[in-house]
Amino acid sequence: MKPRLTYPALLSGLLLIVGCSGGKAAAPPPPPEVEVATVVERDTPIYSDWVASLDGYVNADIEPRVAGYIIKQNYREGALVRKGEVLFEVDPRPFKAALDYARAQLAQAEAQLGKATLDVERDTPLAEARAIAKSQLDTEIQAKRGAEASVLAAKANVEQAELNLEFTRVTSLVSGIAGIARVQIGNLVGPSSILTSVSQVDPIKAYFTVGEQVFVDFHRRFPTEASVEEQRRRMPLQLILGDGQVYEHTGRISFADREVNAATGTIRIGGVFPNPNNLLRPGGYGRVRLSVRTEPGARLVPQRAVTELQGSHQVAVVGSDNKVSIRPVTVGDRVGNLWIVTDGLKAGERVIVEGLLKVRDGAAVHVVARKSAQAGG
Repeated sequence: MKPRLTYPALLSGLLLIVGCSGGKAAAPPPPPEVEVATVVERDTPIYSDWVASLDGYVNADIEPRVAGYIIKQNYREGALVRKGEVLFEVDPRPFKAALDYARAQLAQAEAQLGKATLDVERDTPLAEARAIAKSQLDTEIQAKRGAEASVLAAKANVEQAELNLEFTRVTSLVSGIAGIARVQIGNLVGPSSILTSVSQVDPIKAYFTVGEQVFVDFHRRFPTEASVEEQRRRMPLQLILGDGQVYEHTGRISFADREVNAATGTIRIGGVFPNPNNLLRPGGYGRVRLSVRTEPGARLVPQRAVTELQGSHQVAVVGSDNKVSIRPVTVGDRVGNLWIVTDGLKAGERVIVEGLLKVRDGAAVHVVARKSAQAGG
């Protein structure tokens, strides 16, 4: 029969095994690895974005000055046209006939004037010699004046007929991009018909609306017209296109509308952008970005270094001894992927940007290199 081990004997055996192992304790885990960024301090422009709609610098509706049938379209839709270029032709035959008639009327009036002039020249010495009645000469003089007036009227009719004939060639009023034709060859048109539209797109306008308070604040800081114009030159506009890319040319503020929209409390601003390649077209949308002010000595940290919890913000600061201090901060405006910290940090301090979930207050960390140790990098 095998002897049975009692509890005291089993406990003694376990203590003997532990004693034989040398009494070494388990090694503590290494400090977690983190990446940090240095808080930088610099004067920082604060940008604001507004939705913008594009419109031609000049938009001209092309209308005929005379009524008639369209017999020719001389331009290609969507193409660049020049000021004075003929876009449409109206049937000129009725206007050519009217011009011929007006010229004939002018010739007849000039002939009547010639006869009246001869009558006056012939009868003037006779009236002075009392060979004819003075009243007869007076009648002839008045007839001559009437003939002169008829000549002037006939010349005006010729000029009007020439204009009407010229108006059968419908030209562009501006240089720009011509739109789709709204009429077809053979259509009967009149002075109220819109044949197409031409938009000058270089430069091109960008309309956006800002709050009334923004407008008032700007003009309080720059109260004179000269200071407003000078500041506008120092405030280049950026245009962010629909694909998210920044347009390669900067623009400028051209004007502010005359009134505030009572329904929205906003005022319309017109910006102007160069458009040498006609990339931008009327009706397009984008976002206008503008630096409305500059924050002097702003302290900047990457946004990913800031943790938001129940409306408050905090960062993990790594001290010179590589120990972590969880610190509340007050944040201001966002600038790209950075955040302005108005209170709670000093320039030159290090904040954790990678490995936040692995640290706790007072714990030691191992700082590893990152591509850019600056907050702005």
